[in-house]
Amino acid sequence: MKSQIGLAFKKCKKENRPALLTYTVAGDNSKKKSLEILKSISEHADILEVGFPHNAPTADGPQIQNSSHRALKKGIKLKDVFQIVKNYKKSKNAKPCVLMGYYQMVYRYGERKFIKKCKQVGVSGLIIVDLPWPDNKPFAKLCKKNSITFVQLLSPTTSKERMKKIIASSHDMIYYISMLSTTGGKLKVSPKKILENYNKIKRINKSKNTVIGFGITNKSIASFKKADGLVVGSALCKGISDSIKNRQNPVTNVNNMVKSLRNKIK
Repeated sequence: MKSQIGLAFKKCKKENRPALLTYTVAGDNSKKKSLEILKSISEHADILEVGFPHNAPTADGPQIQNSSHRALKKGIKLKDVFQIVKNYKKSKNAKPCVLMGYYQMVYRYGERKFIKKCKQVGVSGLIIVDLPWPDNKPFAKLCKKNSITFVQLLSPTTSKERMKKIIASSHDMIYYISMLSTTGGKLKVSPKKILENYNKIKRINKSKNTVIGFGITNKSIASFKKADGLVVGSALCKGISDSIKNRQNPVTNVNNMVKSLRNKIK
């Protein structure tokens, strides 16, 4: 039986387009607004990544760091992240939800307890950015046992041999970090080069759903239409920041951004 994530990719492939994955930080800029954003963008996105705010998000650029700081300032804890996801999954057009964050918070909570809670609230997948393969094998196994997709990460510096092993042990989704940078960095590599590297992954295993993240914006997204999926995060976090700065409604603005992104990959 395919997972919710697997089914989402299958639907997109039938429609001959990449899956659109969004990333926002839970609780930015409040629990209520965060939930409203998730519900709103569900109309256009296929899979929603939800970050749990962290006070030292080492892989994240300034836009996501700002989102995290706003959420933490509002007192958002892991229990609030779970509550936001639980409430979101009750909504009419709820899409598969992938929680994304750092291992320290999982470790503090307790691995088994964390995975059990994820399952209870309706989380479909997990990305733990600082838990690489093969260190993540026992945790990934626990996820699979609980019908949760553990998302493995690949980067431009991953060797072919290591890549083969990571792909072989992956579940329903692989995340390709398109360039060596923090999130939200300017596209330092040409879309052509990114797709060349991406195609090397696909040649190893065509059936694995592989998404491209880092550097995907409204301007660049159309260049990557041949990918299985595309992740947009920093641009949306910036949209929330700009909305707050300009005293506008972040729900409306972020929804319009996601709608525009989706229209470019039809």
